[in-house]
Amino acid sequence: MIAYLGLFSAALIAATILPLQSEAALVGLLLTQDYSVAVLFMVATTGNVLGAVINWYLGRFLLAFQHKRWFPASEQQLTRAQGWYHRYGRWSLLASWLPVVGDPLTVVAGVMREPLVPFLLLVTLAKAGRYLVLIAATLAWL
Repeated sequence: MIAYLGLFSAALIAATILPLQSEAALVGLLLTQDYSVAVLFMVATTGNVLGAVINWYLGRFLLAFQHKRWFPASEQQLTRAQGWYHRYGRWSLLASWLPVVGDPLTVVAGVMREPLVPFLLLVTLAKAGRYLVLIAATLAWL
């Protein structure tokens, strides 16, 4: 049970803007062959999607602090991200699994007032797909 909780926590934190690798935790647990692959997949996906939802909520309220000194993005960066999101729309959320750009993209979706249901569907598809590929590659290597 502790391993599943650790994986959930790693996946949740990794989906926020904090640097953490849930993939290493998942592969490590897969390599032990002591845990259900299906449960590991569900736990990692659920934690990672929940982390993305936290980002989405942060994005919803982020602009209220746009003119504070500690605000994490310049007005130019914010304008560029919003323009990119306008150009590619909600389908860009399929890239939410990518390193570096994926997590900020979920924040931008909140800023852009993307409705929660389409957000959840696209982000879940992207993040579940990444974990499925990782699991398949790890199991093929065993």
